[in-house]
Amino acid sequence: MTSAVPERLTAFVRALRVQGIPAGPSETVDAAAALEVLGFADRELMREGLAAALVRRGGQRSVFDAAFDVYFPAGVGAPERAREDRPENLEQLRDQLAAALAEDDRQALAQLAGVAVDLLGSYGTASGPGGGWSAHQTLDRLQPQTLIVRVLAAIRAGTPPGDAFTDRLERDEVRRRVEGFRGRVRTEARRRAAEVRGAERVAKHAIPPAADRVDFLIASRSQLAELRRTIQPLSRKLATRLAARRRASARGRIDLRRTLRRSLSTGGVPVRPAYRHRRPSRPEIVLLCDISGSVAGFANFTMLLVQALRDQFGKVRVFAFVNQTEEVTGLVDGGDADPERLGARILTEAEVSRWDGHSDYGDALGQFDEDWADAVGPRTSVLILGDARTNGGDPNLDALRRIRGRARQVFWLNPERRALWSTGDSAALEYAELVEMHECRNVRQLSTVVTRLLPV
Repeated sequence: MTSAVPERLTAFVRALRVQGIPAGPSETVDAAAALEVLGFADRELMREGLAAALVRRGGQRSVFDAAFDVYFPAGVGAPERAREDRPENLEQLRDQLAAALAEDDRQALAQLAGVAVDLLGSYGTASGPGGGWSAHQTLDRLQPQTLIVRVLAAIRAGTPPGDAFTDRLERDEVRRRVEGFRGRVRTEARRRAAEVRGAERVAKHAIPPAADRVDFLIASRSQLAELRRTIQPLSRKLATRLAARRRASARGRIDLRRTLRRSLSTGGVPVRPAYRHRRPSRPEIVLLCDISGSVAGFANFTMLLVQALRDQFGKVRVFAFVNQTEEVTGLVDGGDADPERLGARILTEAEVSRWDGHSDYGDALGQFDEDWADAVGPRTSVLILGDARTNGGDPNLDALRRIRGRARQVFWLNPERRALWSTGDSAALEYAELVEMHECRNVRQLSTVVTRLLPV
Protein backbone atom coordinates (compact mmCIF):
# COMPACT_ATOMS: atom_id res chain seq x y z
CA MET A 1 0.00 0.00 0.00
CA THR A 2 1.53 3.32 -1.05
CA SER A 3 2.14 6.00 1.56
CA ALA A 4 -0.73 8.22 0.30
CA VAL A 5 -3.38 5.49 0.55
CA PRO A 6 -3.64 5.25 4.39
CA GLU A 7 -4.25 9.01 4.63
CA ARG A 8 -6.88 8.86 1.90
CA LEU A 9 -8.55 5.85 3.53
CA THR A 10 -8.72 7.46 6.96
CA ALA A 11 -10.09 10.68 5.42
CA PHE A 12 -12.71 8.58 3.62
CA VAL A 13 -13.72 6.89 6.89
CA ARG A 14 -13.98 10.27 8.63
CA ALA A 15 -16.31 11.47 5.87
CA LEU A 16 -18.47 8.37 6.36
CA ARG A 17 -18.72 9.06 10.08
CA VAL A 18 -19.79 12.66 9.39
CA GLN A 19 -22.59 11.20 7.24
CA GLY A 20 -23.72 8.90 10.06
CA ILE A 21 -22.02 5.63 9.08
CA PRO A 22 -20.43 4.37 12.33
CA ALA A 23 -17.11 3.12 10.96
CA GLY A 24 -14.55 2.91 13.75
CA PRO A 25 -10.91 1.81 14.10
CA SER A 26 -11.66 -1.91 13.70
CA GLU A 27 -13.63 -1.30 10.49
CA THR A 28 -10.84 0.91 9.20
CA VAL A 29 -8.29 -1.85 9.83
CA ASP A 30 -10.56 -4.32 8.01
CA ALA A 31 -10.84 -1.90 5.08
CA ALA A 32 -7.05 -1.53 4.88
CA ALA A 33 -6.65 -5.31 4.92
CA ALA A 34 -9.21 -5.59 2.11
CA LEU A 35 -7.22 -3.10 0.02
CA GLU A 36 -4.04 -5.08 0.63
CA VAL A 37 -5.71 -8.21 -0.74
CA LEU A 38 -7.75 -6.70 -3.59
CA GLY A 39 -5.28 -4.10 -4.84
CA PHE A 40 -6.23 -1.10 -6.98
CA ALA A 41 -6.41 -2.52 -10.50
CA ASP A 42 -10.19 -3.11 -10.41
CA ARG A 43 -11.96 -0.04 -8.99
CA GLU A 44 -15.36 -1.70 -8.67
CA LEU A 45 -13.84 -4.68 -6.86
CA MET A 46 -12.16 -2.23 -4.49
CA ARG A 47 -15.51 -0.48 -3.95
CA GLU A 48 -17.20 -3.74 -2.98
CA GLY A 49 -14.37 -4.74 -0.68
CA LEU A 50 -14.47 -1.45 1.21
CA ALA A 51 -18.28 -1.58 1.40
CA ALA A 52 -18.11 -5.06 2.95
CA ALA A 53 -15.72 -3.72 5.61
CA LEU A 54 -17.37 -0.37 6.37
CA VAL A 55 -21.14 -0.59 5.73
CA ARG A 56 -23.17 -2.22 8.48
CA ARG A 57 -26.79 -1.19 7.97
CA GLY A 58 -29.28 -0.95 5.14
CA GLY A 59 -29.81 2.50 3.68
CA GLN A 60 -26.13 3.44 4.02
CA ARG A 61 -24.90 2.14 0.68
CA SER A 62 -25.92 5.18 -1.36
CA VAL A 63 -23.97 7.46 1.00
CA PHE A 64 -20.98 5.12 0.87
CA ASP A 65 -20.97 5.05 -2.95
CA ALA A 66 -21.17 8.84 -3.22
CA ALA A 67 -18.28 9.30 -0.77
CA PHE A 68 -16.24 6.58 -2.50
CA ASP A 69 -16.56 8.38 -5.83
CA VAL A 70 -15.25 11.57 -4.20
CA TYR A 71 -12.27 10.02 -2.40
CA PHE A 72 -11.43 7.37 -5.01
CA PRO A 73 -12.44 9.09 -8.29
CA ALA A 74 -12.48 7.34 -11.63
CA GLY A 75 -10.26 10.03 -13.17
CA VAL A 76 -8.83 13.51 -12.87
CA GLY A 77 -9.96 16.60 -14.76
CA ALA A 78 -12.15 16.53 -17.87
CA PRO A 79 -12.86 13.04 -19.27
CA GLU A 80 -11.05 11.88 -22.39
CA ARG A 81 -14.12 12.23 -24.60
CA ALA A 82 -14.55 15.86 -23.52
CA ARG A 83 -10.98 16.58 -24.61
CA GLU A 84 -10.83 14.61 -27.85
CA ASP A 85 -14.38 14.11 -29.17
CA ARG A 86 -16.21 17.08 -27.71
CA PRO A 87 -19.71 17.72 -29.16
CA GLU A 88 -19.99 20.96 -31.08
CA ASN A 89 -23.27 22.03 -29.47
CA LEU A 90 -26.08 20.96 -27.13
CA GLU A 91 -28.12 19.21 -29.81
CA GLN A 92 -25.22 17.02 -30.85
CA LEU A 93 -24.72 16.06 -27.19
CA ARG A 94 -28.42 15.18 -26.88
CA ASP A 95 -28.21 13.06 -30.05
CA GLN A 96 -25.24 11.13 -28.65
CA LEU A 97 -27.01 10.70 -25.31
CA ALA A 98 -30.19 9.38 -26.96
CA ALA A 99 -28.17 6.82 -28.91
CA ALA A 100 -26.30 5.67 -25.79
CA LEU A 101 -29.55 5.37 -23.83
CA ALA A 102 -31.16 3.32 -26.60
CA GLU A 103 -28.22 0.91 -26.63
CA ASP A 104 -27.82 1.01 -22.82
CA ASP A 105 -24.09 1.58 -23.40
CA ARG A 106 -22.94 2.22 -19.84
CA GLN A 107 -19.40 3.10 -20.77
CA ALA A 108 -20.63 5.70 -23.25
CA LEU A 109 -23.14 7.04 -20.70
CA ALA A 110 -20.38 7.49 -18.13
CA GLN A 111 -18.27 9.38 -20.69
CA LEU A 112 -21.24 11.52 -21.77
CA ALA A 113 -21.97 12.43 -18.13
CA GLY A 114 -18.45 13.82 -17.90
CA VAL A 115 -18.84 15.65 -21.22
CA ALA A 116 -22.17 17.14 -20.10
CA VAL A 117 -20.73 18.46 -16.84
CA ASP A 118 -17.68 19.86 -18.62
CA LEU A 119 -19.79 21.49 -21.34
CA LEU A 120 -22.83 22.65 -19.38
CA GLY A 121 -22.08 22.51 -15.67
CA SER A 122 -19.37 25.08 -15.00
CA TYR A 123 -20.23 28.38 -13.35
CA GLY A 124 -18.05 31.36 -12.56
CA THR A 125 -14.41 30.53 -13.07
CA ALA A 126 -14.70 26.80 -12.45
CA SER A 127 -11.19 26.45 -11.05
CA GLY A 128 -11.19 29.77 -9.23
CA PRO A 129 -12.87 31.27 -6.15
CA GLY A 130 -16.65 31.41 -6.38
CA GLY A 131 -16.78 28.96 -9.29
CA GLY A 132 -17.39 25.25 -9.59
CA TRP A 133 -19.44 22.53 -11.24
CA SER A 134 -23.18 22.06 -10.86
CA ALA A 135 -25.15 18.89 -11.56
CA HIS A 136 -28.42 20.85 -11.28
CA GLN A 137 -27.29 23.36 -13.92
CA THR A 138 -26.11 20.53 -16.20
CA LEU A 139 -29.36 18.59 -16.00
CA ASP A 140 -31.48 21.73 -16.32
CA ARG A 141 -29.76 22.58 -19.61
CA LEU A 142 -29.53 19.05 -20.97
CA GLN A 143 -33.07 17.90 -20.02
CA PRO A 144 -32.39 14.14 -20.45
CA GLN A 145 -35.94 13.25 -19.35
CA THR A 146 -37.27 14.79 -22.57
CA LEU A 147 -35.45 12.14 -24.62
CA ILE A 148 -37.63 9.25 -23.45
CA VAL A 149 -39.91 9.25 -26.53
CA ARG A 150 -36.93 9.46 -28.90
CA VAL A 151 -35.14 6.60 -27.11
CA LEU A 152 -38.29 4.44 -27.17
CA ALA A 153 -38.64 5.05 -30.91
CA ALA A 154 -35.03 3.98 -31.46
CA ILE A 155 -35.51 0.82 -29.39
CA ARG A 156 -38.72 -0.14 -31.24
CA ALA A 157 -37.40 0.62 -34.72
CA GLY A 158 -37.88 -2.38 -37.00
CA THR A 159 -39.87 -4.39 -34.43
CA PRO A 160 -43.62 -5.07 -34.44
CA PRO A 161 -45.64 -3.03 -31.92
CA GLY A 162 -46.13 -4.71 -28.55
CA ASP A 163 -49.10 -4.76 -26.21
CA ALA A 164 -49.77 -2.17 -23.53
CA PHE A 165 -47.94 -4.18 -20.89
CA THR A 166 -44.78 -4.49 -22.99
CA ASP A 167 -44.91 -0.79 -23.86
CA ARG A 168 -45.10 0.09 -20.18
CA LEU A 169 -42.15 -2.16 -19.34
CA GLU A 170 -40.07 -0.56 -22.08
CA ARG A 171 -40.97 2.94 -20.93
CA ASP A 172 -40.08 2.08 -17.32
CA GLU A 173 -36.75 0.65 -18.49
CA VAL A 174 -35.92 3.85 -20.38
CA ARG A 175 -36.85 5.93 -17.35
CA ARG A 176 -34.50 3.76 -15.27
CA ARG A 177 -31.67 4.40 -17.76
CA VAL A 178 -32.34 8.15 -17.72
CA GLU A 179 -32.32 8.22 -13.93
CA GLY A 180 -29.08 6.26 -13.95
CA PHE A 181 -27.55 8.85 -16.24
CA ARG A 182 -28.73 11.65 -13.96
CA GLY A 183 -26.95 9.89 -11.10
CA ARG A 184 -23.76 9.72 -13.18
CA VAL A 185 -23.98 13.47 -13.78
CA ARG A 186 -24.27 14.11 -10.05
CA THR A 187 -21.29 11.86 -9.37
CA GLU A 188 -19.21 13.61 -12.05
CA ALA A 189 -20.11 17.08 -10.76
CA ARG A 190 -19.06 16.09 -7.23
CA ARG A 191 -15.79 14.66 -8.57
CA ARG A 192 -14.93 17.85 -10.46
CA ALA A 193 -15.97 20.03 -7.50
CA ALA A 194 -13.78 17.99 -5.14
CA GLU A 195 -10.75 18.76 -7.30
CA VAL A 196 -11.41 22.48 -6.79
CA ARG A 197 -12.81 22.67 -3.27
CA GLY A 198 -11.38 19.57 -1.61
CA ALA A 199 -12.89 16.15 -1.02
CA GLU A 200 -13.73 16.80 2.65
CA ARG A 201 -15.83 19.88 1.91
CA VAL A 202 -17.69 18.26 -0.97
CA ALA A 203 -18.34 15.06 1.01
CA LYS A 204 -19.76 17.09 3.89
CA HIS A 205 -22.06 19.38 1.91
CA ALA A 206 -22.82 17.73 -1.45
CA ILE A 207 -23.63 14.12 -0.54
CA PRO A 208 -27.34 13.50 0.15
CA PRO A 209 -27.87 12.07 3.65
CA ALA A 210 -28.95 8.50 4.29
CA ALA A 211 -32.69 7.91 4.44
CA ASP A 212 -32.74 7.75 8.25
CA ARG A 213 -31.16 11.23 8.49
CA VAL A 214 -33.49 13.06 6.06
CA ASP A 215 -35.72 15.66 7.70
CA PHE A 216 -39.38 14.70 7.40
CA LEU A 217 -40.38 18.31 6.68
CA ILE A 218 -38.10 18.72 3.65
CA ALA A 219 -37.99 15.17 2.26
CA SER A 220 -38.51 14.88 -1.49
CA ARG A 221 -40.85 12.35 -3.09
CA SER A 222 -37.99 9.94 -3.80
CA GLN A 223 -36.69 10.26 -0.23
CA LEU A 224 -40.18 9.58 1.15
CA ALA A 225 -40.30 6.48 -1.05
CA GLU A 226 -36.99 5.37 0.46
CA LEU A 227 -38.38 6.01 3.94
CA ARG A 228 -41.41 3.87 3.11
CA ARG A 229 -39.12 0.91 2.44
CA THR A 230 -37.60 1.29 5.92
CA ILE A 231 -40.88 0.93 7.85
CA GLN A 232 -41.02 -2.88 8.08
CA PRO A 233 -37.27 -3.45 8.81
CA LEU A 234 -37.34 -0.65 11.38
CA SER A 235 -40.48 -2.00 13.03
CA ARG A 236 -38.88 -5.44 13.40
CA LYS A 237 -35.79 -3.89 15.00
CA LEU A 238 -37.86 -1.76 17.38
CA ALA A 239 -40.06 -4.73 18.27
CA THR A 240 -36.95 -6.70 19.24
CA ARG A 241 -35.76 -3.86 21.45
CA LEU A 242 -39.16 -3.47 23.11
CA ALA A 243 -39.37 -7.22 23.74
CA ALA A 244 -35.92 -7.14 25.37
CA ARG A 245 -36.99 -4.23 27.58
CA ARG A 246 -40.15 -6.11 28.51
CA ARG A 247 -38.18 -9.21 29.52
CA ALA A 248 -35.78 -7.12 31.59
CA SER A 249 -38.57 -5.24 33.35
CA ALA A 250 -40.69 -8.35 34.01
CA ARG A 251 -38.45 -9.32 36.92
CA GLY A 252 -39.53 -6.24 38.84
CA ARG A 253 -37.74 -4.87 41.92
CA ILE A 254 -35.58 -6.81 44.36
CA ASP A 255 -37.53 -8.41 47.22
CA LEU A 256 -35.25 -7.52 50.13
CA ARG A 257 -36.77 -9.95 52.67
CA ARG A 258 -36.56 -12.99 50.38
CA THR A 259 -33.05 -12.00 49.24
CA LEU A 260 -31.79 -11.83 52.87
CA ARG A 261 -33.40 -15.17 53.65
CA ARG A 262 -31.66 -16.77 50.67
CA SER A 263 -28.33 -15.25 51.69
CA LEU A 264 -28.32 -17.23 54.96
CA SER A 265 -27.23 -20.31 53.03
CA THR A 266 -24.22 -18.44 51.59
CA GLY A 267 -22.92 -16.82 54.74
CA GLY A 268 -24.93 -13.62 54.36
CA VAL A 269 -23.70 -12.92 50.81
CA PRO A 270 -26.71 -12.18 48.50
CA VAL A 271 -25.55 -14.43 45.66
CA ARG A 272 -29.09 -15.12 44.39
CA PRO A 273 -31.26 -12.00 44.63
CA ALA A 274 -35.02 -12.51 44.70
CA TYR A 275 -37.41 -10.26 42.75
CA ARG A 276 -41.01 -9.18 43.05
CA HIS A 277 -42.24 -10.26 39.63
CA ARG A 278 -44.53 -7.87 37.79
CA ARG A 279 -47.85 -9.05 36.52
CA PRO A 280 -47.61 -9.03 32.69
CA SER A 281 -49.94 -6.53 31.05
CA ARG A 282 -49.65 -5.00 27.63
CA PRO A 283 -49.90 -1.21 27.58
CA GLU A 284 -52.23 0.73 25.31
CA ILE A 285 -51.16 3.39 22.81
CA VAL A 286 -53.14 6.35 21.48
CA LEU A 287 -51.74 8.43 18.61
CA LEU A 288 -53.11 11.93 18.09
CA CYS A 289 -51.70 13.15 14.77
CA ASP A 290 -51.68 16.48 12.96
CA ILE A 291 -51.91 15.58 9.25
CA SER A 292 -51.96 19.10 7.83
CA GLY A 293 -49.67 19.74 4.88
CA SER A 294 -46.63 20.91 6.81
CA VAL A 295 -46.22 17.79 8.94
CA ALA A 296 -48.26 15.16 7.09
CA GLY A 297 -45.26 13.11 5.96
CA PHE A 298 -43.97 12.77 9.53
CA ALA A 299 -47.37 11.86 10.94
CA ASN A 300 -48.19 9.32 8.24
CA PHE A 301 -44.82 7.58 8.59
CA THR A 302 -45.11 7.42 12.39
CA MET A 303 -48.67 6.10 12.23
CA LEU A 304 -47.56 3.22 10.02
CA LEU A 305 -44.50 2.54 12.17
CA VAL A 306 -46.45 2.33 15.43
CA GLN A 307 -49.16 0.27 13.74
CA ALA A 308 -46.48 -2.18 12.60
CA LEU A 309 -45.56 -2.52 16.29
CA ARG A 310 -49.16 -3.22 17.37
CA ASP A 311 -48.36 -6.79 18.48
CA GLN A 312 -46.27 -5.28 21.27
CA PHE A 313 -49.30 -3.51 22.80
CA GLY A 314 -52.70 -4.41 24.09
CA LYS A 315 -54.44 -1.81 21.93
CA VAL A 316 -53.45 0.86 19.42
CA ARG A 317 -55.90 3.63 18.51
CA VAL A 318 -55.11 6.36 16.01
CA PHE A 319 -56.77 9.78 15.78
CA ALA A 320 -56.03 12.37 13.10
CA PHE A 321 -56.84 16.06 12.88
CA VAL A 322 -56.29 19.22 10.92
CA ASN A 323 -58.77 21.39 12.75
CA GLN A 324 -61.19 18.70 13.90
CA THR A 325 -60.49 15.22 15.22
CA GLU A 326 -61.60 11.83 13.86
CA GLU A 327 -60.58 8.27 14.71
CA VAL A 328 -58.76 6.66 11.75
CA THR A 329 -57.64 3.36 13.30
CA GLY A 330 -59.55 1.42 10.66
CA LEU A 331 -57.86 3.27 7.81
CA VAL A 332 -54.40 2.73 9.29
CA ASP A 333 -55.21 -0.98 9.77
CA GLY A 334 -56.19 -1.21 6.11
CA GLY A 335 -52.80 -2.61 5.06
CA ASP A 336 -51.65 0.32 2.90
CA ALA A 337 -47.92 0.70 3.62
CA ASP A 338 -47.50 3.89 1.57
CA PRO A 339 -47.53 6.96 3.85
CA GLU A 340 -48.56 9.25 0.99
CA ARG A 341 -51.57 7.12 0.01
CA LEU A 342 -52.53 6.70 3.66
CA GLY A 343 -52.52 10.47 4.16
CA ALA A 344 -54.66 10.98 1.04
CA ARG A 345 -57.19 8.38 2.24
CA ILE A 346 -57.46 9.99 5.67
CA LEU A 347 -58.01 13.45 4.19
CA THR A 348 -60.64 12.05 1.79
CA GLU A 349 -62.53 9.56 3.97
CA ALA A 350 -62.27 11.07 7.47
CA GLU A 351 -63.71 14.34 8.74
CA VAL A 352 -60.49 15.95 9.90
CA SER A 353 -60.77 19.39 8.33
CA ARG A 354 -63.25 22.21 8.01
CA TRP A 355 -63.29 24.55 5.04
CA ASP A 356 -60.20 26.62 5.93
CA GLY A 357 -57.80 23.63 6.07
CA HIS A 358 -55.41 25.17 8.64
CA SER A 359 -54.37 23.19 11.69
CA ASP A 360 -56.08 24.19 14.95
CA TYR A 361 -54.56 22.42 17.93
CA GLY A 362 -56.92 24.04 20.41
CA ASP A 363 -60.11 22.77 18.76
CA ALA A 364 -58.56 19.37 17.97
CA LEU A 365 -57.41 18.77 21.54
CA GLY A 366 -60.74 20.00 22.90
CA GLN A 367 -62.77 17.73 20.62
CA PHE A 368 -60.58 14.71 21.46
CA ASP A 369 -60.96 15.43 25.17
CA GLU A 370 -64.76 15.70 24.91
CA ASP A 371 -65.65 13.00 22.37
CA TRP A 372 -63.04 10.29 23.09
CA ALA A 373 -62.40 10.59 26.81
CA ASP A 374 -62.88 6.80 27.09
CA ALA A 375 -59.85 6.21 24.80
CA VAL A 376 -57.44 7.37 27.53
CA GLY A 377 -57.03 5.52 30.80
CA PRO A 378 -54.43 4.66 33.42
CA ARG A 379 -52.76 2.11 31.10
CA THR A 380 -52.71 4.44 28.08
CA SER A 381 -49.67 6.21 26.70
CA VAL A 382 -50.61 9.12 24.43
CA LEU A 383 -48.28 10.23 21.63
CA ILE A 384 -49.13 13.61 20.09
CA LEU A 385 -47.52 14.21 16.68
CA GLY A 386 -47.25 17.72 15.30
CA ASP A 387 -45.33 20.97 15.09
CA ALA A 388 -47.59 22.75 17.65
CA ARG A 389 -48.15 25.70 15.29
CA THR A 390 -51.61 27.00 16.16
CA ASN A 391 -51.96 29.58 13.34
CA GLY A 392 -52.65 32.17 16.01
CA GLY A 393 -55.46 30.23 17.67
CA ASP A 394 -56.03 29.32 21.33
CA PRO A 395 -53.70 26.41 22.23
CA ASN A 396 -56.33 25.10 24.70
CA LEU A 397 -53.87 24.10 27.41
CA ASP A 398 -56.73 23.04 29.72
CA ALA A 399 -57.72 20.23 27.34
CA LEU A 400 -54.15 18.94 27.31
CA ARG A 401 -54.08 19.04 31.12
CA ARG A 402 -57.22 16.90 31.29
CA ILE A 403 -55.79 14.38 28.81
CA ARG A 404 -52.56 14.23 30.82
CA GLY A 405 -54.55 13.71 34.02
CA ARG A 406 -56.27 10.58 32.68
CA ALA A 407 -53.30 9.02 30.85
CA ARG A 408 -50.44 6.93 32.14
CA GLN A 409 -48.07 9.26 30.27
CA VAL A 410 -48.20 11.80 27.42
CA PHE A 411 -45.37 12.57 25.01
CA TRP A 412 -45.27 15.11 22.21
CA LEU A 413 -43.13 14.34 19.12
CA ASN A 414 -42.27 17.51 17.22
CA PRO A 415 -40.72 17.29 13.70
CA GLU A 416 -39.36 20.84 13.87
CA ARG A 417 -35.87 21.56 15.14
CA ARG A 418 -35.85 22.74 18.75
CA ALA A 419 -34.53 26.20 17.83
CA LEU A 420 -37.83 26.94 16.01
CA TRP A 421 -40.16 26.02 18.88
CA SER A 422 -40.34 29.59 20.15
CA THR A 423 -40.78 31.30 16.76
CA GLY A 424 -43.84 32.61 14.94
CA ASP A 425 -47.16 30.97 15.83
CA SER A 426 -45.56 27.98 17.58
CA ALA A 427 -47.03 27.10 20.99
CA ALA A 428 -44.49 24.32 21.48
CA LEU A 429 -42.90 25.77 24.59
CA GLU A 430 -46.33 26.28 26.21
CA TYR A 431 -47.26 22.65 25.52
CA ALA A 432 -43.79 21.50 26.64
CA GLU A 433 -44.48 22.92 30.12
CA LEU A 434 -47.33 20.40 30.45
CA VAL A 435 -46.03 17.30 28.63
CA GLU A 436 -42.63 15.96 27.66
CA MET A 437 -41.80 17.18 24.13
CA HIS A 438 -39.11 15.60 21.92
CA GLU A 439 -37.55 16.70 18.66
CA CYS A 440 -38.17 14.05 15.96
CA ARG A 441 -36.89 15.43 12.67
CA ASN A 442 -35.82 12.15 11.04
CA VAL A 443 -36.13 8.39 11.28
CA ARG A 444 -33.01 8.05 13.43
CA GLN A 445 -34.36 10.42 16.09
CA LEU A 446 -37.83 8.88 15.86
CA SER A 447 -36.58 5.31 16.37
CA THR A 448 -34.47 6.42 19.36
CA VAL A 449 -37.38 8.25 20.97
CA VAL A 450 -39.90 5.49 20.28
CA THR A 451 -37.64 2.79 21.71
CA ARG A 452 -36.99 4.84 24.85
CA LEU A 453 -40.48 6.21 25.45
CA LEU A 454 -42.92 3.50 24.45
CA PRO A 455 -44.05 1.63 27.56
CA VAL A 456 -43.38 -2.06 28.18
